[in-house]
Amino acid sequence: MGRNRIMTLRSTLFVMCLIPACLVGSGLAHAGPNDILIGLDSKIAFGPEGQTNVTPGNDAVLVMDISNPAKPKIRASLPLANSLLGPPTNLQITSDGKLGLVANSVVHVQDGGVWKSVPDDKLFVIDLTADPPKLIDTVTVGRQPSGLSISRKGDLALIANRDGKSVSVVSIQGSTVKAVGEVPLEQQAAAVVIAPDGKRAFVCLNLVNKIGVLTIDGQNVTYDKSMDIPSAFNPYNIDITPDGKYVIASNTGAQKNNVDAEVIIEATGPHPHVVDLMAPGIGPEGFAIAPDGKTAAAPLLLGSGAKGTDWFKTKGGELVLMSIGAGGKLTVTARAMLGGLPEGIAYSPKSDYLYVGNYIDKDLQVFHIARGKLTEVGPRLKLPGQPASMRGPAR
Repeated sequence: MGRNRIMTLRSTLFVMCLIPACLVGSGLAHAGPNDILIGLDSKIAFGPEGQTNVTPGNDAVLVMDISNPAKPKIRASLPLANSLLGPPTNLQITSDGKLGLVANSVVHVQDGGVWKSVPDDKLFVIDLTADPPKLIDTVTVGRQPSGLSISRKGDLALIANRDGKSVSVVSIQGSTVKAVGEVPLEQQAAAVVIAPDGKRAFVCLNLVNKIGVLTIDGQNVTYDKSMDIPSAFNPYNIDITPDGKYVIASNTGAQKNNVDAEVIIEATGPHPHVVDLMAPGIGPEGFAIAPDGKTAAAPLLLGSGAKGTDWFKTKGGELVLMSIGAGGKLTVTARAMLGGLPEGIAYSPKSDYLYVGNYIDKDLQVFHIARGKLTEVGPRLKLPGQPASMRGPAR
């Protein structure tokens, strides 16, 4: 979550995680397009005083099997650091379902009896074909790696680095993952998305309210500042339609019960530019476009992370489902109640189910999508920690 915090220290904090056996589905599924990664953060809590840093506990990355999309099962838990600070897109799975990448933006260190967040620079590589899935490598990338994107082809990943003010270029060859370059931006970068054809990427320059355009030629990635696209206040998350025509930047900077914007960008041609914008509600930090390109969805934070005395305090958030029409136009078709501080969101491969993680409530909600409407399916799935991020395979 977090808004542009200043980090000044470093740490080698290592966290461990135990998951109750009752949460692990019997008969482990094999790696494939039916896995979703969920990052758990134990270091940040919410109470009457709002957001506070607490003694670190058990961070983890869960592997969730959605072979039966209405009944997801946790098939593995890995004791890996994860953070709420940043957009909930710091992790993703390759399109073949074989590898998972998880960037850890910050760790916590104790300073004078107070826990402080400091930038990390680690990218975890998970072998999802192993039984159970396992960590196979840890790669050093830029400072405070946040939102990341894996190419549809699966040979390249880009990582937006907030404190590093750059984008890390990462090569993927089979199970070998290497950092091969760094693209300087001179501005904090919160999130990035690679176009389906692999020739361009779009990056959220959140502090200057712009979207940067990157040109990709193999592993050579370049940035031309003259192509920057204006956005609304604090672009923090970003996705692209499967046909590559439209980029949608989700902005979350208004705060204090002021509505936020989705900015629609025409992504093709020599000069990508804004063609529309709309306001889904308050705090769409989580944002995703469906694999079929027909809908987009965002869990709205509303006032669920506010102090108890704030006038705009709410117990839970709200899920908003939007159709994607001609010209990339977004139209709200349905809304549904969510739990406290909903962050991560992911679609099923057929675009007919949505999964939303509620950070404060430590659970997962499942929704069926039909004819532009949302129906919650079954009881909420309790999780062994606070879900800070969630993502499925690259599409």
